[in-house]
Amino acid sequence: QVQLEESGGGLVQAGGSLRLACEVSTHTISNYAMAWFRQAPGKERAIVANVNWSGGATYYIDSVKGRFTISRDNAKKTVYLQMNSLKPEDTATYYCAASNFIGNYNAPAPTSSGDYRYWGQGTQVTVSS
Repeated sequence: QVQLEESGGGLVQAGGSLRLACEVSTHTISNYAMAWFRQAPGKERAIVANVNWSGGATYYIDSVKGRFTISRDNAKKTVYLQMNSLKPEDTATYYCAASNFIGNYNAPAPTSSGDYRYWGQGTQVTVSS
């Protein structure tokens, strides 16, 4: 059973920073693509960023490019989302997800939530103006 646990959410003023962490309880995360999704009230869950199994490919939605950075530490079985220059529109519950998808070293990870089998419970991020 693969379990994901997010941490690091909270309340921050616009322009501030937060670092989310996702710890994965499994033998290894080296064969999983990892992603962060978010869901704001009244909206559907949507991808924010992902990183493929090797770390050789990352993806960001346009609205967070240059502000957010996804990274993975396979030894610690942890994935991070560094969020800088936060905006009120970043307010949402952030979810970590893992996918069994494996391609070549630079193959992009999936962007659809349906391709992710394992999910965390979410961590709330609130950005005040």
